[in-house]
Amino acid sequence: MRVLLAMTLLILGASQALAASDADFRAAYAAAEAAEKEAGTLRNRWLTTETTLKAASEAAKGGNFDAATARAREAEALAKASIFQATSEKERWKEMEIH
Repeated sequence: MRVLLAMTLLILGASQALAASDADFRAAYAAAEAAEKEAGTLRNRWLTTETTLKAASEAAKGGNFDAATARAREAEALAKASIFQATSEKERWKEMEIH
């Protein structure tokens, strides 16, 4: 869990930008959608990601591309964390000791 949090914070911190444009938002949103689609193929979509994607879309509709881009990047980070979770736990459950 700490790895997921650290990874999410790293991605969010690294993606800070000044005055985002519509093009920035569209690129960030497309990346988030692609990651969410991959998470879906792994059957590990998170509701938080869906909510964040909706918030990004709403901010863009309102013309706030800074917030929209930030939310889209956050959604991408969440989707990537869910992908990481699905792939890392795919076989690790077998290593657990059952009492």
